[in-house]
Amino acid sequence: MTSEQFNSSYLSLAPTLYKVAFYILESEEEARDAVQDAFVKLWNDRETLGDVNSPKAYAIRLVKNLCIDRIRRQRLEFPEELPERVSPEGQDDEIDQKERLNMVMEAIKSLPDRQREILWLRTVENLSYDEISERLGMTPLTLRVLLSRARSKIKLKV
Repeated sequence: MTSEQFNSSYLSLAPTLYKVAFYILESEEEARDAVQDAFVKLWNDRETLGDVNSPKAYAIRLVKNLCIDRIRRQRLEFPEELPERVSPEGQDDEIDQKERLNMVMEAIKSLPDRQREILWLRTVENLSYDEISERLGMTPLTLRVLLSRARSKIKLKV
């Protein structure tokens, strides 16, 4: 595939690919990075792109997969050992914990209904992803994305 063919078939899709990435990642910077990664991958594979029947569908699928990979990499990793808590003199640990719990509860209340429901089913009712997806009628992948977004929003607010 020549650079002219690549430009006409794929580069013109940039706004569409950005919208898809932004919808999934909810971050302008992450969406731009995902689209850029997609174009790099497409350019590197340009010799095999001549066989693609629908460049738009192919590019959208590639961006979606790259976004999912980004979400998976961003998952919260717990350290093997928790650091020792250092608190200033005179600060009551019980008050500290109550304040933190209130902050978490406020963050949960601010979530969209669907994300709040998924978070509740997964963490409180301890349902599996398959059970939740069956109950709510969504794919396990969509469920994981929404749960990841909910956790990210809570993390940002706490």
